[in-house]
Amino acid sequence: MRFEGTDNYVATEDLMVAVNAAVVLERPLLIKGEPGTGKTVLAHEVAEALGMPLIEWHVKSTTTAQQGLYEYDAVRRLRDSQLGDERVRDIGNYIQRGKLWDSFEAEERPVLLIDEIDKADIEFPNDLLLELDRMEFFVYETRTIVKAEKRPVVIITSNNEKELPDAFLRRCFFHYISFPERETMMKIIDVHYPNIQSDLVREALNLFYDVRDVPGLKKRPSTSELLDWIKLLMAEDIPADVLRSKDTTKLIPPLYGALLKNEQDVQLFERLAFMARREQGGGA
Repeated sequence: MRFEGTDNYVATEDLMVAVNAAVVLERPLLIKGEPGTGKTVLAHEVAEALGMPLIEWHVKSTTTAQQGLYEYDAVRRLRDSQLGDERVRDIGNYIQRGKLWDSFEAEERPVLLIDEIDKADIEFPNDLLLELDRMEFFVYETRTIVKAEKRPVVIITSNNEKELPDAFLRRCFFHYISFPERETMMKIIDVHYPNIQSDLVREALNLFYDVRDVPGLKKRPSTSELLDWIKLLMAEDIPADVLRSKDTTKLIPPLYGALLKNEQDVQLFERLAFMARREQGGGA
C-alpha cells in the first residue's frame, strides 16, 4: 500500500516519500506550506489512491480538542428530564461523537484529515498528544474506552500561523511542500488543462513568477490562484502576446484580481507602473 500520486494530483518524489513513511511509521503526517499549495487536497488524493474512506476535521479558531473526541450535551439531558423523556435513562443519547471517535471506530481503516491545526488555540495540539499517540481515549460519562482497532492514517495541515509545540512535533512525520518549480507547475497545469496552448502557458508562467518575485508583495499568488487565472485567460481568449508585452507602464497583469488578493498589492503594482511612466517621460 503505497502512495504514488494520482491522475489529478502531481506529487513530488519527496512528498510521496513523506506520505509513505508516515503510513509505515503509523505517525501523523504534518504538512506545512504556503496557502494554496495543495495541502488539504493531498488528504483527499491519499484516501483515493489507497482506497480508504476520508474523515475531515476542519479546525477553526473556536475549535477545541474535546470536540474531536466527543461532546456531552448536559443541557439537553436536563431539559428532557424536566419533560419526563425516557431517553434520559441512557446517557449515551446525549453524547455526540467527534471526528477522532469516528475515525477510531470506522469499519475500514480511514484517512483522518485535521485541517489547519494552527488556527486553534496554542494548547490545541498538546491536548491531542495522548489520543493521537495511543489512538484511544476515555469517555468519562459512560466510563468506557474508545480505542482504534484500525489505526487511521492521520494527515495534519498547517499554514504556519502559529508555532506548534515541540512535544507535538516530535510525534509527527514532517514535510514542507515547497512552492512548485516551473517544471512541476507545468505538469500541474497540464493535469487541469490538458489541451491548453503551450505558448499561453509559457507566457502565463513567466508573468506569474515575475509577480511572485516583486519585492514588498504582501501575499504572493499561489498555485490555486494561478490555475484560476489561467482559466480566466482561456475564457476571455487573452492571447499570449498580451502577457508577453514589455511595456513597463503596464505592470498590472490582465485579470489581476485572480492573482492579487488585497489592495496593498494592487497599489504596489500601480505605484510601480506610475514610476515606470515617469521614468519614460523624463527620458523623453
